[in-house]
Amino acid sequence: MKVLFNCHTPFMLAHGGGQIQIEQTMAALHKIGVSVEPLRWWDENQTGDFLHHFGRIPMGLVVPAQQKGMKVVLADLLTEMGSRSASRLRLQRIVTRAMQCILPASVLTPFNWQSYRRVDACLVNTPWEAHLIHYVYGAPEQRVHIVPNGVEDVFFQSPPAQRGSWLVCTATITPRKRVLELARSALEAQTPLWVIGKPYNAGDPYADRFFQLAKRNPEVLRYEGAIASRTELARVYRAARGFVLLSMMETRSLSAEEAAACECPLLLSDLPWARNVFKERATYCPVSGSDQATAKVLRQFYNLAPTSKPPPKPVSWVAVAKQLKTIYESITR
Repeated sequence: MKVLFNCHTPFMLAHGGGQIQIEQTMAALHKIGVSVEPLRWWDENQTGDFLHHFGRIPMGLVVPAQQKGMKVVLADLLTEMGSRSASRLRLQRIVTRAMQCILPASVLTPFNWQSYRRVDACLVNTPWEAHLIHYVYGAPEQRVHIVPNGVEDVFFQSPPAQRGSWLVCTATITPRKRVLELARSALEAQTPLWVIGKPYNAGDPYADRFFQLAKRNPEVLRYEGAIASRTELARVYRAARGFVLLSMMETRSLSAEEAAACECPLLLSDLPWARNVFKERATYCPVSGSDQATAKVLRQFYNLAPTSKPPPKPVSWVAVAKQLKTIYESITR
């Protein structure tokens, strides 16, 4: 069994959870004896049994790969769609189906909606996304598989520590993650907040506003950049009072699950992915434009965090790899 991984977003342009997911999945598959390597577009002699594509795969890749005898696996992150309201999802479904009925194939080709129905397997992170990929795009239910993200062993193995006074947010500093809004709410609530991460690009205006706010309020806002060492990050989670991520849209947060592996209490945006994954074992905050409303939830969470039950343990990347291997084997049959 030989698997070729493919992704259209270069890591040098967009660091974050997607990169970690691909790198850790590849390493875990190697550990359990599955041959896996990146798709080399320049190598006409490369061979493989499976093309595993991260993101929405173009039909121009699906068809020739299947004609070569390869099985095609699509692993899509429905980040924005998975955070929409029921009414917007209904509208999206109606518009998508109407376009497919009315418009010629040449107009629809760039959307690649047909890929969800043509590939041999669709992988999603949560039951909610499994529903959406069938409901909106018509992916056959029997080809949709729910595969969670894994967590590196270093987070499971970190020793317990006395929890301190800081809440921790690990995220890219970008509007989607609402780091600046969280920082303003932390100031309003006077809850110490340590932000760990970096922007996509130096000089980003949104990130600069956060940096200036943190510089003016060091007694409440702590910012020292990203933490490269996974061992050190695990120690931070173990000693944090709680973990906070109030993004406006999300698929399945790797940083939240890393914190969960370290038994850190969680405060998350009230979005379907979070409810699917953590159920009643996390605290939820509505995605609100009001710093005061968010501050109220933040203060409540801060006060109750020391007595909160730890969130459920996530799975390891090796467990994810074993699930993937089973899926690969099933679609060859």
